[in-house]
Amino acid sequence: MIPSAKDKTLFTPGPLTTSLDVKQAMLRDAGSWHFEFNAKVQAIREKILDLAGVSQAAGFECILLQGSGTFGVESVFSTAVPQEGKVLVLANGAYGERMIAMLECLRIDHVVLRTAEDVTPDPQVVAETLEKDPGISHVAMVHCETTTGILNPIEAVGHVTRKAGRTFIVDAMSSFGGMPIDFERCGIDFLITSANKCLEGVPGFSIVLARRTSLEANPSMPRCLSLDLMAQLKGFEKNGQFRYSPPTHSLLAFERALHELEMEGGIQARGNRYRANHEALMEGMKGLGFRSYLPPETQSYLITSFHYPDDPTFTFDAFYRQLSDRGMIIYPGKISQVDLFRIGSIGRIFVSDVQALVGAIGATLNDLHISL
Repeated sequence: MIPSAKDKTLFTPGPLTTSLDVKQAMLRDAGSWHFEFNAKVQAIREKILDLAGVSQAAGFECILLQGSGTFGVESVFSTAVPQEGKVLVLANGAYGERMIAMLECLRIDHVVLRTAEDVTPDPQVVAETLEKDPGISHVAMVHCETTTGILNPIEAVGHVTRKAGRTFIVDAMSSFGGMPIDFERCGIDFLITSANKCLEGVPGFSIVLARRTSLEANPSMPRCLSLDLMAQLKGFEKNGQFRYSPPTHSLLAFERALHELEMEGGIQARGNRYRANHEALMEGMKGLGFRSYLPPETQSYLITSFHYPDDPTFTFDAFYRQLSDRGMIIYPGKISQVDLFRIGSIGRIFVSDVQALVGAIGATLNDLHISL
């Protein structure tokens, strides 16, 4: 048997570094129709509702859906927006733009409020847009825009959305599990997240938390068979099963990941660890001479973007490869106007790991003869 190589540490927005126990939880097979597996799925759904601070009694449902987080976002649009509906999208990064692309593919009417990637949407402008256009039925935005790490004001936007009587959709892919989110204060009707980010599971399924009345508000035919959220919810209610083959191993890993979150002390405690990681990162990178892209008031502690060094000999590819050789993985930037790279503070990493990364970055700069 060939031994596996030691995993490199992922300082990425996800998928990210997971614990050994989460990985080992996948070393089992599970029958997708077996009552024991179905009981695990039900327990996962209940636990996520509990983590979110909502419940079925309060009118919320948790729906698991095969695929990446993008599948979850598209499932909400394809299921919850009626044929005559219109979506207002607040976009300041690649994932807001992806929402727009989905709506175009689904042929759903939409309008866009677009800001620069380092600027958060203005809730007052949202309120004015909703007042001027009574045809808008839904408002959609990204909480932590993974493009840069900017944290958008979902509470303020949710307040004006609820006041205007519209439905509020939040992509919380990179934030749920890593920071508290108050559904009622934010007026959230749909929140979409993923197993493989702050919840520290592995890829395989998305998670949709839905206000049931908002989910049932669209009586028309769904736009997609496999992404029909209402049909999947009814499937869970009928027999506890996914309608189509579930990601059994990912769900077994996620069961363990939820247990680890509980043992850590919950979302607040995990957020404190991520914040400590971020603070160590900012201190270390500033010491090396790097500049962060976002101002402190909009910078999340989950993902941080840094400017390239001004040295004309710097290339990200060489920088990335040398860090990889040292066992550290970061991500390139995702905006076109500015040369950036991204570092995540999330996953099963700690301050000591971040300090090791900063040391590796310093050594790499020396090896490449890059000055800052």
